[in-house]
Amino acid sequence: MIARMWEIRASLNGLDELLAWVCDVAVPRIEVLPQHVSSDVYSSTDNRIVVISKWRHNPQDLPAPPAKLIARSPHVWDFTPVDR
Repeated sequence: MIARMWEIRASLNGLDELLAWVCDVAVPRIEVLPQHVSSDVYSSTDNRIVVISKWRHNPQDLPAPPAKLIARSPHVWDFTPVDR
């Protein structure tokens, strides 16, 4: 299992529109992939959105967000579970 964390900062007044795009466009595009397991979307009070998606293997990128809605490009990290 691989967990991919995708984090982006919305433009000053773009949080609601960017969040709608993430939920209505971006996440549905990856949810149909056979290696996709699940996705969760989070937002913060400082205009950030985080998507944590879980994959059986080969995590896929979310589509590029509309440039007018973002303050900077997304950051992406992959994580694997730790046996403890």
